[in-house]
Amino acid sequence: MRTIAALKDDLRLGVVEGDTAPVSIDADKVIMAGMPAVQINTGGNCHLDAVMLRQALPEIPLDDIDLLIVENVGNLICPASFALGTHFNIVIASVPEGDDKPYKYPNIYRGIDALILNKIDLLPYIDFNVDYFKRGVQILNPDVVFFELSCKTGEGVAAWANWLKQRVHAFQKQ
Repeated sequence: MRTIAALKDDLRLGVVEGDTAPVSIDADKVIMAGMPAVQINTGGNCHLDAVMLRQALPEIPLDDIDLLIVENVGNLICPASFALGTHFNIVIASVPEGDDKPYKYPNIYRGIDALILNKIDLLPYIDFNVDYFKRGVQILNPDVVFFELSCKTGEGVAAWANWLKQRVHAFQKQ
């Protein structure tokens, strides 16, 4: 929701939420924030696929938005194997998940455009080596743009939102 709040004055957004359960908690939050959203229930599958996304698109007013955010199911294995046809890909990692994830789940970090390390407000309380984590990601993807942020405190959100706005504006000029 911090990303949506940071972008809503500059970009018209739409959101597709992927989840393994039929509840629409995340999509409902987006709709309450004033943006169109649709929930895709994967039926227990660990990822969205292009067919699922295509079926959801008619429910979003694509001509009225600048950026469609597609949130895939939150696991580090399956989504890496299925292209959705998005213009760029971002992974959100979290400090409590551990600094070893790039080494254990390398495929999700290859080919992404940006990586968000969220929950940095927890760094004083969790054994997480940011340099070790970054090194693991950069070995797999030297061109990745890295953002450290906290959705709880808002730290780093402005830089992330500005990068996203620049990407959208560059794409619109093409």
